[in-house]
Amino acid sequence: MVDPRFATILAATEDQVLRITMNRPRVHNAFNAEMIRELTAAFDAAQKNPEVRVVVLTGAGESFCAGADLTWMREIIRYSYEQNLRESRELAELLHTIYTLPKPTIARINGAVIGGGTGLFSACDIVIASETARFGLSEVKIGLVPAAIGPYVIRRIGEGAARELFLTGERFDAQRALAIGLVNNVVAPEALDNRVADVVHLLLSSGPEALAKCKELLYKVPSMSLEEAKGYTAEMIASLRVSPEGQEGMAAFLEKRKPKWVKK
Repeated sequence: MVDPRFATILAATEDQVLRITMNRPRVHNAFNAEMIRELTAAFDAAQKNPEVRVVVLTGAGESFCAGADLTWMREIIRYSYEQNLRESRELAELLHTIYTLPKPTIARINGAVIGGGTGLFSACDIVIASETARFGLSEVKIGLVPAAIGPYVIRRIGEGAARELFLTGERFDAQRALAIGLVNNVVAPEALDNRVADVVHLLLSSGPEALAKCKELLYKVPSMSLEEAKGYTAEMIASLRVSPEGQEGMAAFLEKRKPKWVKK
């Protein structure tokens, strides 16, 4: 079912998968304030919809996302600090919403990604890119920095690679992105949809609650001390073992059958 509310994106749910497509191909899916708000609304809706178990984010046409829209930037250049802060917070909130969504997210990188577009996919869990995709964190070339997207890109590639790419603004290809951990898979363009479908299948075969708790663990544990993590992780696995999903999953494994959450 296609959600009719949006002007800059497409959002359609089918077979437990929400596909969100940035739909401004004439400007290479560059985002503006409207797209940021619509993406936030779509991801918020995904969290609340029990029929959605996986979210796939991609771009229409030849590009994934060219970063900030030029027309929007012409407006921003006249904004006050307070106006800029408000809109920057909206982008930061979108990225946090994607990153903390208690459902798996896949970024389908179909083409070029520049600047802020890198943040959109870096906040996703699994990134699958066409071998023709090109990347660039070029904010410094116009006197800016990859600020709101920085935490998510740095978590993906580490400080060393981030220092080089943030400071130089160098463009690079999909193989370099794979080598530094910015993307998880690189495939031929004609294989992109099949690889995304394979990963979706793997995710749907796992317990929904387990996936949500996995994401919580990944979000929280890196900032914990070992002492804090010891108690937190012990309590998490104990609670999952006695939960209805955990009981069903373990029983299915022992009985050599598929658990109830897997569609027959």
